[in-house]
Amino acid sequence: MTDHNTQAGAGELRVEWPQYYRLVEALALNIYESGYTFDSLLCLARGGLRVGDVISRIFERPLGVLTVSSYREEGGRQRGALRIASAISSIDGEPNGRVLLVDDLADSGTTLAAVVDHLRQRFGGIGELRTAVIWLKGSSRYRPDYFVSYLPDSPWIRQPFEVYDHLRPEQLAQRLGETGANGR
Repeated sequence: MTDHNTQAGAGELRVEWPQYYRLVEALALNIYESGYTFDSLLCLARGGLRVGDVISRIFERPLGVLTVSSYREEGGRQRGALRIASAISSIDGEPNGRVLLVDDLADSGTTLAAVVDHLRQRFGGIGELRTAVIWLKGSSRYRPDYFVSYLPDSPWIRQPFEVYDHLRPEQLAQRLGETGANGR
């Protein structure tokens, strides 16, 4: 399924909150319509946190979180070495049975491929592992089982929460003070 998104400059895609949540809902519907039922739900933090939260609520499954990091350089636009946390945070313990792994996007596919390998090697209780993302870029070498929007030109995606990447507490205080929304 391809969604029409708002372009924000050459090679860049800007997504606002209402559109973002519609895409997450469309992803959940794709999973549902596939008939796949999963025993464990795992999201990749940070980008997959919001996706995982919504899917967790819709499917009434506890959410496990695995922190990974690769985009740290140049304001989060340059890939560095992939780091995968040594532990998963989940009230259900280790992932097992049928597992759904969610993230926001498959850019190069490196992160998803590495995490899938990591999970299969580390957790023998995983019987089936499927992956789901909002966006699949043409540059990805990994094809997730579920995605909502295919982006053949692989634009940089400006997600709505990225505003917080450069917003510091003192700036927030000033902004909220100016709008009268400081809660005091």
